[in-house]
Amino acid sequence: MVTGSTRGLGYAIAEAMVAQGAQVVVSSENAEDTAAAAARLGATGIVCDVSDDGAIAALVAQVVERFGGIDILVSNAGIQGGGSADPLDMSGFDRVIAVNLRSMVVLTKHALPVMAGREGASVILIASIAGLRGNARIEGYALAKAAVVQLARNLAVQWGPKGVRSNAIAPGLIETSFADGLIGNAEFMARRLQMTPLRRVGQPHEIAGAAVFLAAPAGGFVNGQVIVVDGGTVITDGG
Repeated sequence: MVTGSTRGLGYAIAEAMVAQGAQVVVSSENAEDTAAAAARLGATGIVCDVSDDGAIAALVAQVVERFGGIDILVSNAGIQGGGSADPLDMSGFDRVIAVNLRSMVVLTKHALPVMAGREGASVILIASIAGLRGNARIEGYALAKAAVVQLARNLAVQWGPKGVRSNAIAPGLIETSFADGLIGNAEFMARRLQMTPLRRVGQPHEIAGAAVFLAAPAGGFVNGQVIVVDGGTVITDGG
C-alpha cells in the first residue's frame, strides 16, 4: 500500500513495486486521479484523505478485506510547507503537521497490528533531508520530516520483535512536480547544485529503488534507519 501515489515519488514507488510483482494499492484524496493511476499501473485504487482519521482507518480496513493483510506499507502522502521568512507566520503550520506527520502516526497505528507476524513485513516512511539539517523558511515541513525519521526509529523498536521492519527514506531535491518551484528558481538551483557533489537533481526512480530495497529480502536486516538519497547534499562542505 502506497499513500500519495498518483504522481511524483509515490507513483514511482508504486510503479517499481508493481514491476517487482507486488499487488499494489495506490491511494490519494482525489478519486479521479486515484482511478487513473490504478488503471495505468494495473493496481487497486482506494481513495483516502490522510488528514481524516476515519478515512485512514477505512483505507486499512478495505485493504485487509480485499487482500487479507498488508506486507509493505509506504507512507508517502504529504504537502509542501510554507516558505515565509517571518518566524511568526504560522499560517498552514497545523495542516502541514497534520498531513506530513500526524497522518503517518495514525496510518501506522492502524496498519501495524495487521502487519505483525507477516513474513517480510516492512514499513517505509518518506521523510526528507529537510528534517536532517537546519532550515530558515520551511519550519513546519522540516519539523514534520524530522519527526518522521524518529517515528521510523520508534516503530522499529516497538514492532521489530513482532517481525515488522520500519525505516525512512530522506530524499534530496528530486525532479517531480512537487519540486517545480525550486527547480525553476535559477538562484536556488545554483546554490543547491554547488552543495551537491553529483551536481544534479535526483530522479523519482532513484527513490523508488531505495524503497524496493527496504521492502525486499535484501533489506531484511535493515531496521530503524534513515536512508538518505540526495546526491551527497547533506555531507558536503559546499566546495
